[in-house]
Amino acid sequence: MRLGWVEIILIVVILLLLFGAKRIPELLRGLGRGAREFKEGLRGDDDSKGDKESK
Repeated sequence: MRLGWVEIILIVVILLLLFGAKRIPELLRGLGRGAREFKEGLRGDDDSKGDKESK
């Protein structure tokens, strides 16, 4: 299923109405962190950044 420009604009408008312009960057930032943690979990990286620096 491919989204056209009209559908994308409609989704953006609905998101703005639901969450407000100030809240959307926070949501996307959290989504990015979650995706990064998920990828690290799939690779099996158990060490955090702080643990690597102390070794």
